[in-house]
Amino acid sequence: MTITNDSANDSWRGVVDDEKKEDSGHGASAILRKRSRRLLGVLLRPHKKELVITTLLMAVNLTTWLVQPHLIGVVIDRGVEGSDFGVLVRLTLIVVAIFIANNLTWGAFLWVSGKMGADVLIDLRKMVFRKFQSLSLAFHDKYTSGRVVARLTSDIDALNELLQTGLHEVVVNMLAVLGIVVILFFKDARLAGVSLLVFPLVLALTYWFRHHSERTYRAVRDAVALVIVFYNESLGGVRAGQAFRREARNKDIFEGLTDRYREANLRSSILAARFGPGIRFLGRLSMSVVLLYGANLVIDDKMTIGVLFSFVLYLNRFFGPLQDLSQFYNVFQAASAALEKLAGVLDEATSVPEAENPVVPQNILGEIAFDGVGFSYGEKPVILETSVHVPSGQTVALVGETGAGKSTLAKLIARFYDPVQGTISLDGIDLRHLPEWKLREAIAVVTQESFLFGGTVGENISFGKPDATREQVEAAATAIGAHEFISNLTDGYDTDVKKRGGRLSAGQRQLIAFARAFLADPRVLILDEATSSLDIPTERLVQHALRTLLSDRTAFIIAHRLSTVEIADRVLVVDGGRIVEDGSPNELISRGGRYADLHTQWIESLI
Repeated sequence: MTITNDSANDSWRGVVDDEKKEDSGHGASAILRKRSRRLLGVLLRPHKKELVITTLLMAVNLTTWLVQPHLIGVVIDRGVEGSDFGVLVRLTLIVVAIFIANNLTWGAFLWVSGKMGADVLIDLRKMVFRKFQSLSLAFHDKYTSGRVVARLTSDIDALNELLQTGLHEVVVNMLAVLGIVVILFFKDARLAGVSLLVFPLVLALTYWFRHHSERTYRAVRDAVALVIVFYNESLGGVRAGQAFRREARNKDIFEGLTDRYREANLRSSILAARFGPGIRFLGRLSMSVVLLYGANLVIDDKMTIGVLFSFVLYLNRFFGPLQDLSQFYNVFQAASAALEKLAGVLDEATSVPEAENPVVPQNILGEIAFDGVGFSYGEKPVILETSVHVPSGQTVALVGETGAGKSTLAKLIARFYDPVQGTISLDGIDLRHLPEWKLREAIAVVTQESFLFGGTVGENISFGKPDATREQVEAAATAIGAHEFISNLTDGYDTDVKKRGGRLSAGQRQLIAFARAFLADPRVLILDEATSSLDIPTERLVQHALRTLLSDRTAFIIAHRLSTVEIADRVLVVDGGRIVEDGSPNELISRGGRYADLHTQWIESLI
């Protein structure tokens, strides 16, 4: 049984809202730890049936495990010491049956708990992946792709180890320790008192280990995240690294990060190396004292050999789980740090929230209006109180110097960001009141990067319309002028473009991006430096395709090449976050303003 993404995220959202009220006076780390535990509770809640089954199996397994030393002691006293072969056989058969039951329940427990752990991790992966996709560009601008990979790989793996190999062990071991303490006093209070003389030392050693390991294992998670981040970004930018001979420097940085990771792991290993042997030494010391004292009691006929033997077995089993708990604590700390990071991601509030009471228009025409819009990425304003109206079907070019705010205006139209003041509307409806699916259906963006995904040419063209037929895909490519070069590829539309379209030239990737936008058929289309990857001859060939692409829809073109701007009905000149000129290309040239200067500079650059 798995939970759906919607139910998981809704449950988690409710937990977060409740905790914000509860923990307003607590420290941030305490809040995050509590939220981590509650996230685990949200993930386990749909698996109540499996939890009941594992609890029953664990109870039977623990009972059969705890009764074994007692039965062995009875076998010694009644079968061996009593020289009764019949009793010896019957008791031995009972012991064997207990061993079989113990192993069968343990195997069933591992199978059920392992399946439950796998289901929980699937649910968590879906939650985290969906959250990353739903967060705005503002989040992804500051949260690197390497950190995203770390959340979905190493952090999930840490939780996998906790759920499938550690969590059940700690529960069993903790119950075993408590059960054995009770049995020891039940067996013989004198020996129990002697054996527990070292217990204060055990508690002190455990406290020391817990105090130091929490920070150490969090440092391990931080260090491995840095390694993954740098590894991912270095290989993602390998072309730039090789072009600027960055290999040696990147190697030094990576080695420094791996050394930090190694040091963190070394500190955690040192802690485990001190705690585990320390517990074992105290256990052997306690057993030696018990054997010495118990032997005297046996000699004085105040205790049977079977009782002493079973007591020693119980004592050995008491310190065994303590050692297992120390090893599990490594897993627990790694998983705890990972869970905190994942809980932090799931608690991240998007800067572009979904409309609470969305308005769903029947037909979208594509009219865009800015009303007193202001925006800033930080403290410095980027867009200043901009108001402009663009009727449906109009092609508008945004021009201006680098950093003037052109791309920011485009991102605001696409609602990748929300304005900090004013409103942007589509057909008179504030973009913040439109459901996201309707907004993405109505507005599409073709960027300078022209990102292609792994797969075929046809799959990339139909990316925005997965149910498109081959005829529709080919018609879109033909309309945009890409059909000829696609047909000349090895497998035509079935040609694998390889990683990020590496098999194609930049211009070919851009044409496929145009065909993708044409097939999606949005009412508003934004071309953000979309022709920058094309050479001049190819760009001229694309001009006709652009007219086809932009006809009968509202379009915004951002381009430094004014040859692309010439097909626009209207030009908005942006400077310092404001629209300083507005008119048709010919009108602005005749006025002799900034656009006229840009046009003159462009003409001179062609000579």
